[in-house]
Amino acid sequence: MSDNWLGLAGRVCVVTGAASGIGAAIAAQLVAVGAKVALLDLNAGGVQRLSAQFNEGGATTIGLALDTADEAAVQAAAARVRRELGPCHALINNAGLLRAAPLAEVSLADWNQVLAVNLTGYLLCARAFAAHMREAGRGSIVNVASISALNPQTASGAYSASKAGVLLLSKQMAAEWGPQGIRSNALCPGMIRTALSAKFYEEPGFEQKRAAVTASRRVGEPVDIANVALFLASARADYVNGAELLVDGGMDCMLMDLVPRPGYNQTGTAAH
Repeated sequence: MSDNWLGLAGRVCVVTGAASGIGAAIAAQLVAVGAKVALLDLNAGGVQRLSAQFNEGGATTIGLALDTADEAAVQAAAARVRRELGPCHALINNAGLLRAAPLAEVSLADWNQVLAVNLTGYLLCARAFAAHMREAGRGSIVNVASISALNPQTASGAYSASKAGVLLLSKQMAAEWGPQGIRSNALCPGMIRTALSAKFYEEPGFEQKRAAVTASRRVGEPVDIANVALFLASARADYVNGAELLVDGGMDCMLMDLVPRPGYNQTGTAAH
């Protein structure tokens, strides 16, 4: 099998929210297959350090500070990526935030901020980088949503609503831009170990409890999402457009096993 099976070697790929977690894992996997990678994140120091680390290993990357909810800043970043790396072939929309609060209590400021980053930011980045793709007549947008887009995550303010919006936005991009050669697909991660949930794992038995509600009986790692994101960004997924792909170790199919049935339930079994 060719080392360039994905066809991403030399391609310019853009990852938002790239300083840590899923975004950093996606950037690392793209570097591993020879892509030129633009790492964008509000955390300027984080993406610049990561970019320098990749470049020391022989990669071609740039790390740019970016507030994805700032339209002018997004346009400027797209212009700089084109100037320094070339036109964007694949955009992985991943930047996001959570402002936890019950719906009855969430402040309007927090609600609007989450929507601005998690939803409007995806549109702004897609519009800016799709311009590169439109000129080339092809390109791929991967929108990282969440299992919370399909199942409400209580006490999390606008998070679930924003991620549900990403799913329909992604389909609309596919429908409107597909005729121009641009594919748009969404990923729904679930049960992934990230910095946001790291503190939970310090509680004894926590990881076993989380693993037990997945069919795969393990907690996912950022690289599990990265591998699927690369496939969707690549030529191997050329006929995948407007899709929603759940990457949760089978957690979503475990509902009936959570319903008490003495002698039948397997949920609760320790991870193995």
